[in-house]
Order: sequence, then structure tokens, then C-alpha cells
Amino acid sequence: MTPPPGRVGRVVRAGRPDDAEALGALEAVCLGRDAWPASMLAQGLADQVPYLSYLVLQDGDGGDAALVGYAAVSVVHDVAELQQVGVDPDRRRTGAGRVLLAAVDDLVRAAGVERVLLEVREDNVGARALYAAHGYVEISRRKRYYRDGATAVVLEHAL
Repeated sequence: MTPPPGRVGRVVRAGRPDDAEALGALEAVCLGRDAWPASMLAQGLADQVPYLSYLVLQDGDGGDAALVGYAAVSVVHDVAELQQVGVDPDRRRTGAGRVLLAAVDDLVRAAGVERVLLEVREDNVGARALYAAHGYVEISRRKRYYRDGATAVVLEHAL
């Protein structure tokens, strides 16, 4: 995938087992109590979870390149679900989220997916704005979805 203008050196690639520690740390920062356990991340990155794929965004393509963000996507038949997305808080509002969403679109289109679903916290204004700009629309709400009782907004992106 080609990085957007001004973001030369950003690379999106498939997640690997050796990403588990960095991805787990980033997920903990991004999702707090709603982060997946390290064991689940490790299994997903090792292709041990059916239908689940990880994409990671890093600065540069070297072995020491910093992990900027990630997306976990499940694809079953013609529907994909964007399970988890995270961008380093210091890298937000730099286009990283847009790059990840475009990479997700590429991945799921190649799998023949017609739509992508996701849940986002009702109070996550920044993420909701990013998703809306990318073509996601609200289709439902799930009350008390998150551990702290927050509502989830269910979004859909038709491809």
C-alpha cells in the first residue's frame, strides 16, 4: 500500500507473531479495560483464530520500525467486522487511521466482502468522525456494550 502524501515511509503489512508485545502495549493504551488479552493477540497473530487477520502500520520497513497502529479484521463470507483498531495517541490526526481503513478496505475487497461492520464507543468522537469521513454510517446501538457501561454505536461501510 502506498502511504499518503507527507507520510513517506509508513508501511502497512500483515501482523506477525513477533508483533504481539508491541501490539499488546498499543492496544492497552488505546482500549484500556476493553483491550484483548495478550494470549488472544498472540493466537490471532499466529493465524490460530479462524477468519481473523491483523494489519499493522509502522514507520518505515526496517526491523526496528515503530508500530504506529493496527487493525484486527474478521471476514466471514461476504461480511467483514473490524474487530479492533488502534493508533498510537501521539500519532493520531496524522493520517494513520485513514491509511489503516484504506488497507482494511483493500483486504476485505480482495476477499469478496460487500460490507464492513464495527462497533465504536458512543463517546469516542474522534473515531466516529474518522469512520464517518470514510463512509461508515450508523445502523444500530448497543446499550451497555462496554465494560464500563458505555453504549456502542454500530456502523456499516458498504463496499
